Amino acid sequence: MNGNDEDNPIRPHSKRLGREIAMQFLFACDVRGEIAGAAQFDAFFETVQSVFQLKDDRLARRAKEYAATLYTKFELSREKIDETIAAHAKNWKIDRLSAVDRNLLRVAVAEMLGCDDVPSVVSIDEAVGIARDYSGPEAGNFINGLLNAIKDDLK
Repeated sequence: MNGNDEDNPIRPHSKRLGREIAMQFLFACDVRGEIAGAAQFDAFFETVQSVFQLKDDRLARRAKEYAATLYTKFELSREKIDETIAAHAKNWKIDRLSAVDRNLLRVAVAEMLGCDDVPSVVSIDEAVGIARDYSGPEAGNFINGLLNAIKDDLK
């Protein structure tokens, strides 16, 4: 996440930034063994805003709103989402996936199941890009294959 880095003229889309923030928030909750909640999210977002020097502008507000939507959709369907991931992660138990990959998959599947205005291929493409930024090229390929299999079953 590059926030509003003046050296980087490319501004991220609010949904992309929201996906990254949601993944990071779920990652933090996962590592600490906490259930995601609104109070924790607000505190987390304030930290993100400070660390990455996000201005309090429309981009940040929309990103925060979208991140909150995604983590809420995950929390409301946690069991179904984790079961869906586990069913498609051949030879992998969900708790054996890296915490980054696991939570990125959770965000993407929550979006695929709960955001009818976002085509599944967009969710997949965004998840692959985020995986490559946070996990590496191999993770991007793994996430692409897994999410495409999930997408095919969602039809």
